[in-house]
Amino acid sequence: MKLTLIAVATGAFVLSLAARAEDMPGMKMDSMEGMKMEQETTQAQVAEAEGTIKAMDTARHTVTVSHGAVPAVQWPPMTMAFSVTEDQLKGLTVGDRVKFSFRLEGGRATIVSIRK
Repeated sequence: MKLTLIAVATGAFVLSLAARAEDMPGMKMDSMEGMKMEQETTQAQVAEAEGTIKAMDTARHTVTVSHGAVPAVQWPPMTMAFSVTEDQLKGLTVGDRVKFSFRLEGGRATIVSIRK
C-alpha cells in the first residue's frame, strides 16, 4: 500500500512539473537575442572556407575536404564530406588546395562553388 501511495504521489508531482514547464508566459526573452533559435538553424546559411581535397566520390556526389576553422558557422578545423555536383569537381583532384563556399541546411553541407 505504501508503494502505491508513493508511486501515485511521485506521478502527480512529475505531471505538475511538466504542466508548469509548458506555461511560462512571464519569461523574458530580452537577453537571448544572440542565441540561435530552431527556426534560424533551418534556414540556408552560406559560408566560405579554404582547405585541401582529401577524397572525391562521384558515385555519392561528395567531396571530402580538410578545412580550416569556419567562423560563420562556428566550426573548428576538421575533415568532412560535402555534397557536390559532378560538374563542380571538373578539373579538381585529390590534394588540390581549394577555396569554396557551401550552404548549410538542416545539418547537411552542400558546395555552392569550389575553385583551386
